Amino acid sequence: MKDLLTWTLETIRSDDTMMSWLEERRYDWAPIVGNAVSKILEGQTVILLTDEQNGWFEDYIIHHINRPSVNRPLMPFFSFDALYPFAHTIKKDQDIEILFDMLDLSYPQGYFFWYIGKADHPKARIALRNDESLLWVMDEEMTNSFTLRSYDELIDIKLLQLFRLFDKTISAALFAEIDLGG
Repeated sequence: MKDLLTWTLETIRSDDTMMSWLEERRYDWAPIVGNAVSKILEGQTVILLTDEQNGWFEDYIIHHINRPSVNRPLMPFFSFDALYPFAHTIKKDQDIEILFDMLDLSYPQGYFFWYIGKADHPKARIALRNDESLLWVMDEEMTNSFTLRSYDELIDIKLLQLFRLFDKTISAALFAEIDLGG
């Protein structure tokens, strides 16, 4: 069994679709992804949230995480917009608390948000209120997040590469190929 950081480096280097930028960022990547994958293996549900610019990526994740060609159990990933299509009505902290009450009842094993987008987006407020969220934040450095640049001309490719690595990490952890260190 390999540690997550070593496995990540070897996976990046052995996968022709990965680029060197990801190798350089593995130290930022491993702790937050290891934490998220640990929660998934504990039975927590992942609720995807994105800003409008990255909505396509949420659809991609939902359509690929449990594709039939993946030889593993189904993973609990859900779109926030599918769970609560009135997200645009959430304006106050009280609205977020009511939402969290509903989610607590719906997911007794626990849940966390996976937010992809800009930190100043209204949906980011929801994810940022949950300390357990997996954050892929655009254009702003934040603690316990993976920062990307929305103006990077390769941002879409980088998001796809990150998802590919994340998906492989879930499988490797599920089949005890890696130690998540937690």
